[in-house]
Amino acid sequence: MKKIALPVLATVLAFGSMNAQERPYNKWSVDLNAGLTKPTGPLSSGYFTDTFGFIHADGGVRYMFNNKFGVKADFGYDKMENDDDSKKFETQYYRTSLQGVVNLGRVLNFEEWTKVLNVQAHAGAGYSWMTSDAFSGKDEMVNVMAGLTGQLKLSERVALNADFTVIKHARQNITFDGTENISSRGIQGALYNATLGLSIYLGGNGTHADWYYGDSSTNKLAELESRMTDVENKMIDSDNDGVPDYLDQEPNTPAGAMVDVKGRSIDKNNNGIPDSFESYLEEKYGNQKEQTMTVEDSALVKELINKGYVAVYFDFNKSQPTASSSDGINFIVTYLRSNPSASIEVIGYADAVGGNSNYNKQLSEKRATAVKNILEKSGIAASKISVTGNGVDNSVEKSSDKAREIARRVIFKVK
Repeated sequence: MKKIALPVLATVLAFGSMNAQERPYNKWSVDLNAGLTKPTGPLSSGYFTDTFGFIHADGGVRYMFNNKFGVKADFGYDKMENDDDSKKFETQYYRTSLQGVVNLGRVLNFEEWTKVLNVQAHAGAGYSWMTSDAFSGKDEMVNVMAGLTGQLKLSERVALNADFTVIKHARQNITFDGTENISSRGIQGALYNATLGLSIYLGGNGTHADWYYGDSSTNKLAELESRMTDVENKMIDSDNDGVPDYLDQEPNTPAGAMVDVKGRSIDKNNNGIPDSFESYLEEKYGNQKEQTMTVEDSALVKELINKGYVAVYFDFNKSQPTASSSDGINFIVTYLRSNPSASIEVIGYADAVGGNSNYNKQLSEKRATAVKNILEKSGIAASKISVTGNGVDNSVEKSSDKAREIARRVIFKVK
């Protein structure tokens, strides 16, 4: 028996090794079953059996390549005896087999209507032998079989099985009662097994391939729901500018600012101030320099300043602001007049083209100082203004002319 059973088991292990890969489910199980057997012809005259009146047991190892297809190696035993009205006999029948398994529950998407019921089909072939007191030695034969297994999931580790299997034989030489030789060597004899048993699942994952729905329509629906959630999350607009965050190139636009399709504040005159706020402040405060900003407007302007929206720009290698930059300076003056307790840091930058780092550092300080002087001439106390030269702005693309224009600037921080 070992000479046959061990090679069959080795075959299953080899299949498992060849197909081993990381999956979120277990693949191995031990299947144990017991029940009744019904042998049908060939039986000699005067010998017959009750319907399913005898003992059957089988056990094996199953490996699932995925959650739909697998292979199993098993060993079975049947004890056949005479009925009360039959001549007496007792036969011992043994078989080993290698079978393919189809997990019909997953193929047919049972999970759409049940999570605890399943059906598997199995079929294969193997080696059988039979012994009896009526003859010496053993009758060896080839078996072919097919069956259906209903499953009830008891837990993630155990399932209850109800199986019905038909076994046919080739090269059977002796009748099941053991008393008569058979001259034909074609397909002879049949056994029917009806059993109950358990599948015991092995492995470290939370579920077994028998019950894994990852490739099913149910999981596809869950995946679709997940994708919809991702889309909804992408549509979040944190700064409420009408452009979702995943498209927003300026995700911190102040509330109410007019933006383009990429979420960038619209600044048609390129003076560093979003046009919508520039227009609003000019209309409200431009011709009334003594009017104090409201608390709400002051908070909004402070946000614009500290986020770098208000800037003063310079031509290449120049320390005096361009003519168009007066709007930015007026913006700062208006804010400081309305908030006399506030102070401001003037921060200068240079581009990466031109002199060495020391020169660019000095140039950025000169630019900040020039803006400080203009603020002082506009009536802002010198004690309210500090100056910092940050040298080269390396955050912009050196090869871009437009980026270098942006780098030559002064920005502000309200304290």
